[in-house]
Amino acid sequence: MDGKESIRGDGLGLIAGRGIYPVLLARAARRAGVERLSTVAFVGETDPEVEKLSSRTEWLRVGQLASMLRFFRRSGVSRAVMAGAVAPSHLFDLRPDLKALFLLARLKVRNAATIFGAIAEELGASGVVLMPATTYLEDELAPVGHFGGPPLRPRQREDADFGFRMAKEIARLDIGQSLVVKQGTVLAVEAFEGTDKTLERGGGLGRGKAVLIKVSKPDQDFRFDVPVIGWQTIEMARKSGVALIVCEAGRTLILEKEKVVQLAGEVGISLYGMEEDGGTS
Repeated sequence: MDGKESIRGDGLGLIAGRGIYPVLLARAARRAGVERLSTVAFVGETDPEVEKLSSRTEWLRVGQLASMLRFFRRSGVSRAVMAGAVAPSHLFDLRPDLKALFLLARLKVRNAATIFGAIAEELGASGVVLMPATTYLEDELAPVGHFGGPPLRPRQREDADFGFRMAKEIARLDIGQSLVVKQGTVLAVEAFEGTDKTLERGGGLGRGKAVLIKVSKPDQDFRFDVPVIGWQTIEMARKSGVALIVCEAGRTLILEKEKVVQLAGEVGISLYGMEEDGGTS
């Protein structure tokens, strides 16, 4: 019996952050036959829509780790998925309970990866296996090759190959996971400010011909950290002057994929999926 078959009988726990992502995952889980969905939602973060899809919901504040563990125990949850971001300002300005305080005290480095990794360990110690955040959404991962908007021009193919190599390197150094290029020049590199700000800076310099590249880190923990593109990404790219979005195939979630592809076609932005050892040729 695989993990998903087990979930149908035991139920699934959902740790729901911001945006449409948790809602899409909840819908996909229900379609896959998950009968009991026990959701931890965060005040000021989670879309209330997710509550309508859940069997039971516990509304907590970020940092209430003990309450989350108790809720999953009461709900009989043995497997859980974490979906949707938590605002960085909330993540680093926690009002933690005692259990979370002990967790934070153990960490030599405090960032999103170390904090969420420690939370995953606490879940495991409580008998809850944290599954990949792409669970039930495998069909929404970026495919290999052109999958939306106009076909790539030769110059764009060159920029895609160049930019992908550069993006994988900054991801390896844990600087960021996105950058913007044009004609073999890196225009903007993502750091803590996020993809949208990188698009603004790089797209402005590219003047309508820039290329956004989005990749995963070599040690990406897909239990809580998945590269994501949504329709908002397409809209921001249009406003910023980006003509092509390249993402890592099989490792980037395209949220509301049909909507994203349709919008990309309408505004003339190309979408392309690349593998690390592959090229665009």
